[in-house]
Amino acid sequence: MSGVEAILNGVYSGIGDHGERAAFLDARSLIGCRHRLHLDAEHPGVLTGVAEDAGVQQRREAAAAHRLQVRDTLVGAAPERWTVIDPKQPAQQRAADTMAAMAAGAERIWGGLLPQEPDTGRRGGCEILWRDGDRGGYIPIIVVNHKVTDPRQPDPADYHPTTSDLYAWNPQPDRHVRTRPQPRDQQRLAHLYRMLQRHGLASPALVGGAIGYHFDRVLVHDLGPILDDYDLRYADRIAVVRGELPTVPSKVPECRQCPWWTRAPRDGDRSCAQWLAEHRDVSLVAPGSRAEVLRRHGVETIDDLAAWSGDDPDDWQYEPFTETVVTARAWATGAPLVRRVEQVRVTRADVEVDVDLESFQEHGAYLWGTLLDGVYRPFVTWDPLPTEDEGRSFAEFWTWLMRVRAQAAADGKTFAAYCYSRTAEDKWLYESARRFAGRPGIPTEREVQRFVDGPQWVDMFQAVSEQFICPNGKGLKKIAPVAGFHWRDAEAGGEASMAWYRLAVGYDGGEPELSQRTRILEYNEDDVQATKVLRDWMTDRADTEVPGIADFGRRNIAS
Repeated sequence: MSGVEAILNGVYSGIGDHGERAAFLDARSLIGCRHRLHLDAEHPGVLTGVAEDAGVQQRREAAAAHRLQVRDTLVGAAPERWTVIDPKQPAQQRAADTMAAMAAGAERIWGGLLPQEPDTGRRGGCEILWRDGDRGGYIPIIVVNHKVTDPRQPDPADYHPTTSDLYAWNPQPDRHVRTRPQPRDQQRLAHLYRMLQRHGLASPALVGGAIGYHFDRVLVHDLGPILDDYDLRYADRIAVVRGELPTVPSKVPECRQCPWWTRAPRDGDRSCAQWLAEHRDVSLVAPGSRAEVLRRHGVETIDDLAAWSGDDPDDWQYEPFTETVVTARAWATGAPLVRRVEQVRVTRADVEVDVDLESFQEHGAYLWGTLLDGVYRPFVTWDPLPTEDEGRSFAEFWTWLMRVRAQAAADGKTFAAYCYSRTAEDKWLYESARRFAGRPGIPTEREVQRFVDGPQWVDMFQAVSEQFICPNGKGLKKIAPVAGFHWRDAEAGGEASMAWYRLAVGYDGGEPELSQRTRILEYNEDDVQATKVLRDWMTDRADTEVPGIADFGRRNIAS
């Protein structure tokens, strides 16, 4: 029996040291909810047949398509340098082929799968295993469908990330990009490094790489500083999977798309949402890491937090702690908003334009919706993204917006354009200017910057965040109903609109569904109408309809 065969025979038996079926953990589970990890391991059959969240499914499909594009491009450029592991083979054979390729000194391996480890529980694979020709061993490189870098002007900068060419491993400081922090990428690379290290096949360089959405370079990660954190995180997570550490629900961003949020593991059990509500868990008003800090100080429930009367916790690093206590008191009394300020203010102008965009994953922005004087104007392309026609619709939007602004100035009137949470709008304004640079009607990046950095581009999300405490969240669909606005479509939302878009343009090969185009346009129109209604309400009625912080200073929640 060869060494590889011995490894695989032990690994794929699925039996641990004590005769129990082994529990395995891949790198995807190192980031995210610990309780979901426990439920998935403890009740593996409950979610069988449950439809995956549409947004998650779309991102998964897009990531698979991106990996195929990267594979075909890189392997096609130099097929003699690549060993491609057949993805259709059983896992055991894929792992055997990967180990054999590395033993033979293959220069570059695509689609490698490493042997599962019943003692540690590790399992995982890697898009690219690149042989380190100088030091020996292999460098893991992952392919991801998100950005790993952003462009920037070359200098000045305190730090230049290390990147490599896609076709030759030559890590160098890169003055033209800045790193986008991605802890999940680093944890996955550390996980793969430990798996390679087990077999003496990890490069002594202690680095890994990531090819991101733009597929223009390899971002090189130094794995040395993160291995200790990875080891601690992995030990915790594998103990959860093995049932050695208890977990309870806690609200985190992941809950929005988790099937366990509304599904109980067994008859008579509670879903996470039900459990949290029944226990009045503190994470409902202080989600994520905030709840972890509070629990260290003995605060388990919303009522515990509402009753806080001592000094602020010394390890609290978020918003002012007084506001966190007020948030708990407001939630307990059913108040949807609390005023931070004596008088609510919002920028107003003689000419006001509301703007909301719709994009599809990272492929582009296909719709720029606007509202002016009660009239909704969409600037849209229904050619499936990515498409050159996107440049045409964006140019028409920008030209129209600048014309309205110029006309207001000519008439001696003030002008303002409004959005809600400007991150997406700013991103696609810059992206569109870069991608379609030089075409008629397309602004330069400098023109975009002057506009978005100026006083005429107003973010209503910022206005809400600065002036209100929001116990139930700050999203437009949480805030606008307080002002009296409601969407026509009960399913309206960013994730749902992704599914509508696929149908609207025939993205999966079918005939375009015109009814879904209407649905998208109505949803987009409602979004711009909502910001207008919210702005008017903040100007006219918020001061009298929303209680202030002082109203919750000594409120007795029990009464």
